[in-house]
Amino acid sequence: MAKHLSVVKRLRQSHKANLRNRSIKSNIKNLIKKVETSSDLKQAQENLKDTISVLDKAVRLKIIHSNTAARTKTRLSKLVNKLSSSSEEKKD
Repeated sequence: MAKHLSVVKRLRQSHKANLRNRSIKSNIKNLIKKVETSSDLKQAQENLKDTISVLDKAVRLKIIHSNTAARTKTRLSKLVNKLSSSSEEKKD
């Protein structure tokens, strides 16, 4: 057991931050899965918009690295664009 009050406080703070960060990362993973599994173009675009917003907030809070967020956003955007191009081919 820690003897110094500052160490006890720091453990408390790190535990709370760990729970908060884990929750946000879990939310990001769920949103990414929603984008990847959506078959409707409109729904995929809405999910992408929400996911990008959460990713940007996570970067701002320093929960994930900015390059990780950029890579994820690019991959998801390519996926949605591919879905939109395939839906346009079906219309023709």
